[in-house]
Amino acid sequence: MRRSILACGLLLAFAGMTTAGAALAASEGSQSSPNPAQNMSTTPGATESRQGPSRWELRTAAVWRRHIRRFRTDTQHWLTVMRGRPIDVSRSPATRSLTRLRQLVRRWRHRAHSAWRQATRPPNLRAWTCIHRYEGSWADSGGPYWGGLQMDLSFQQTYGGWLLRHKGTADHWSPLEQIWVAVRAARTRGFSPWPNTARYCGAY
Repeated sequence: MRRSILACGLLLAFAGMTTAGAALAASEGSQSSPNPAQNMSTTPGATESRQGPSRWELRTAAVWRRHIRRFRTDTQHWLTVMRGRPIDVSRSPATRSLTRLRQLVRRWRHRAHSAWRQATRPPNLRAWTCIHRYEGSWADSGGPYWGGLQMDLSFQQTYGGWLLRHKGTADHWSPLEQIWVAVRAARTRGFSPWPNTARYCGAY
């Protein structure tokens, strides 16, 4: 009787060990098996980063930025000629888009051309050119009158003060700068500073 009880106990113990071993093996297998969702998230297509601009795109953008700077500078120059003082031209927003850069190039080219066209065609240009022929050389430096339209210091200070302070008397100004100073004076005084020569030229 004792032997049969002992044998049954040994059989139960062996069965328990077998069950525990099987459960341990199943647990290790579940931990080592990969998660399908994790595998999908680490696929090359999902982790591939977006490529940056090509060399051609970088070179093209650099060329267009240089064009924009040149057209901005030209625009500022011609506006300064017309108004007699530096004009602050707004800067374009920074962008890496080639489409946007192309639009900015066209816009600044148009602005530069428009400013040039207006600056080189001042009002009454023919009359000012005629008056200059009677008055003197554009580089006439003999005071008390200077330049091709014979402006005295008071006249220069009133209508071309920035030019006088930064470039000197009118004989150091370009012909267009001298004419635009005269245009600003003529808006309020007409051709009265040149009574005789303006009459000869038919400006009255």
